[in-house]
Amino acid sequence: MPAQTLTLLGATGSIGGSTLDVVRRHPNRYQIFALTAFQRMAELAELCREFRPAYAVVATPEQAVALTGQLRAAGLATEVLSGEQGLIQVAAHPDVDTVMAAIVGAAGLESALAAAQAGKRVLLANKEALVMAGPVFMTAVREHGATLLPIDSEHNAIFQSLPQGFSRDLGENGVRRILLTASGGPFRSTPAEVLATVTPAQAVAHPKWSMGPKISVDSATLMNKGLEVIEAHFLFNLPANRIDVVVHPQSIIHSLVEYVDGSVLAQLGNPDMRTPIAHALAYPERIASGVAPLDLFQVARLDFEAPDLVRFPCLGLAYRALSEGGRSPAVLNAANEVAVVAFLAGRIGFTAIPSTIAAVMDEVGTGPVRSLEDVREADRQARQAAHKRLAIH
Repeated sequence: MPAQTLTLLGATGSIGGSTLDVVRRHPNRYQIFALTAFQRMAELAELCREFRPAYAVVATPEQAVALTGQLRAAGLATEVLSGEQGLIQVAAHPDVDTVMAAIVGAAGLESALAAAQAGKRVLLANKEALVMAGPVFMTAVREHGATLLPIDSEHNAIFQSLPQGFSRDLGENGVRRILLTASGGPFRSTPAEVLATVTPAQAVAHPKWSMGPKISVDSATLMNKGLEVIEAHFLFNLPANRIDVVVHPQSIIHSLVEYVDGSVLAQLGNPDMRTPIAHALAYPERIASGVAPLDLFQVARLDFEAPDLVRFPCLGLAYRALSEGGRSPAVLNAANEVAVVAFLAGRIGFTAIPSTIAAVMDEVGTGPVRSLEDVREADRQARQAAHKRLAIH
């Protein structure tokens, strides 16, 4: 069987690193076609020397010139591209079988969409592609015959707990609801009055998962779970009232599916992103991921509790955006990205993140999403409103 060719969008991030770890374990099964990175050029150069991809993509032409020089000096013929068009080119290239879409935030939308429009097997780790442009993205998947496999541990767990070949009308499969689990983040038990004083360093210290700073802050505010609710709506074609969130601090059960006969199926495993990555890379087969076996005797107990929407209002804001529909999810996402950057830079406090998002949603409002241009305009207006608000405060 020929090796599966893989473009890895976001090679130097946490998902990229986990993906390459799985690939290393199966050198005859996968061939890296393209690697991309935004800032970590030395790491990208080292990965290019190891995997010898046909293409590498960086952010700027200046970075491309510098990386090309390094690779030529190492005897590599890798072609170096830059910018959004470079990302789109390697995502949609005819020689690519599979695209791992792992660029964080709105920056990963257009390349992930290009992969779907090219009919690729898309391993979606960039949740913003569906949060911002769910109707556009899912239409592209259907019209161009792309295969969409979720990488988020929660959505991958739901996918594994559904019948193979399930219909997108989950009612036909006897599904009553899906339950997304949440660790609760680092502040699950922190008194509400203390939250205003937490630091960026505390917010990025996730108790279970090793993630980048933006996703770690989203986990601390529960916005990450809110974005996952919206993503689940588009992936599994369920309304908000059939998508619930349950806090599960051990992060052993990754999500659950409840059926109309009373059965609840769940996917369990150690908290390691290599499990969903290996599942999606090999689907419908199973391959070794390098993840340690789950020892239930060591885990000993599994706890569950309802999310506190008063202490963590970002989750409620995400449900609001899903209820409003249209461009509201894109506005929510853009305002959150701006607010999180400001928090990480020490410009605003932790509790100012949800208040900023709510104010921007009120100001920008909603409206229909018929095209990618509608999404871009909603994103632009929301970012402008968020920057204006943060400049005042």
